[in-house]
Amino acid sequence: MASRLFAALYDPVMWLPERWRLTAVRRSLLRQARGRVIELGVGTGLNLPLYPKGAVQGVWAVEPDPWMLARARGRARRSPVPVELVQAEGEKLPFPAASFDTAVVTLVLCSVADPWRAVHELFRVLRPGGTLLVFEHVRSRSPAYRRLQEAVAPAWRRMAAGCRLDQDPEPLIAARFEVVARTYRDGPLPLLTLVARRGR
Repeated sequence: MASRLFAALYDPVMWLPERWRLTAVRRSLLRQARGRVIELGVGTGLNLPLYPKGAVQGVWAVEPDPWMLARARGRARRSPVPVELVQAEGEKLPFPAASFDTAVVTLVLCSVADPWRAVHELFRVLRPGGTLLVFEHVRSRSPAYRRLQEAVAPAWRRMAAGCRLDQDPEPLIAARFEVVARTYRDGPLPLLTLVARRGR
């Protein structure tokens, strides 16, 4: 029931942040997607209308939560590119090695049970030279904001389906991928975008 409620509330809760900034960040990042794309944690499908037609051959959109997937179906039908919705966990992707040209991760590693394993799986399913596009909220560098994050993190995690406010996925990604571009914006909810490449 909690999962169903969270899925129902996700889009209304995100409406203002998406219009304030998040959709613009998503759109800018996804312009770089090419070829066969795997999206980890598609959620309600907020990225699906934003993929560039022509550049993207198709999107394999992975999500473990059936209630989130149900809400993503409408956006999948309206996407400018073909979309296949796949119910699976990020730590165990049901695809062969080197299957994709681009991997997309947006606001999802905070709630993955084993983010290191998920990053390893993305490395496995990306072809050599493939691109990883990441957009995450992260642990703040500011001591004041960091204390605020730490204070609200336990309650936030219970309310937001396991989301960890103070997680920092960049070291995990940099351990497996070559980071080629990075943007960080600090604040009460710091935002990080990364473009990384899989080595050969």
